[in-house]
Amino acid sequence: MIDTIREFFDNYLQGSPTAIIDIGLVALVIYWLFILIRGTRAVRIVIGLSILYLVYLAAILFGFELLRRLMETAAVVGLFAVVVVFQPELRRGLEQIGRIGSVNRFFVSSEVAGAERVAREISRAARILAGSRHGALIALERETGLQDLASESGVPIHADLRAELLVTIFYRGTALHDGAVVISGEKISSAGVLLPLSQNVLDSERYGTRHRAAIGISEQTDAIVIVVSEETGSISLVVRGRIERNLTEQQLRRRIFNLIRPQAPRRAVPFLRRSLDGRWQVGAGRNETDEPIDPEARVVSPASDTPPVRH
Repeated sequence: MIDTIREFFDNYLQGSPTAIIDIGLVALVIYWLFILIRGTRAVRIVIGLSILYLVYLAAILFGFELLRRLMETAAVVGLFAVVVVFQPELRRGLEQIGRIGSVNRFFVSSEVAGAERVAREISRAARILAGSRHGALIALERETGLQDLASESGVPIHADLRAELLVTIFYRGTALHDGAVVISGEKISSAGVLLPLSQNVLDSERYGTRHRAAIGISEQTDAIVIVVSEETGSISLVVRGRIERNLTEQQLRRRIFNLIRPQAPRRAVPFLRRSLDGRWQVGAGRNETDEPIDPEARVVSPASDTPPVRH
């Protein structure tokens, strides 16, 4: 063993570029293995194996032949035991390697994939809640933070965004089903959050508490708010005070994805184009959501003429 260590120092620590690259690659592999098992029970197993290896080195150093042969014999059986014990970690590591080599990563960025995941989970939860007539209020945070409201009145969750978890939170009778859920990125930040109600008199006459809260927070921030009616089972989307009602799961997923997906950097507008836009209003109406909202025109695409129901 001492000869092996001496050989390592003689061959790899001479400063040659190949040896330095080789040592760097091995260090990266070891670091990746530690990241893979971090936070799992495998950490203690690795510590135990390291202690056994130190005992084996001590047996060689002090000439304990019987102990050395015993541990060498046990190592043959232990090799198969390690494969069985580390099966979940090995599987997860191979899956990560497969994801790194996925062709999809060359065409879809991680930000776009995250936006698709958020839109899919929220729309699926809305569909399940609407089918079972459980009311819901979900606020999706964008550039304007909602953590002040979440910390004042909500209960911290800090969980991965899953449709099943959203459905469980809004299940009738639970302690957090009356408030709003705040989603930050791909995490459920808080639940049971009290959102400010819209102060418009017309809103108070036409809409219930959930819709008024959705309108209120969308007027003050750029958040995307999803409302599921407890009485009608309809799904609504509120952005900047505008309401899109009676959405299907596919429509909701498409709208959320279009609102949160990463935008390409804006190109410089030519001088002639800017002059035409300013003088003759060419291309006007592209940014309708940035204009002040008329309370009479809040409903963007109502599917029926039935009067709104309070929730």
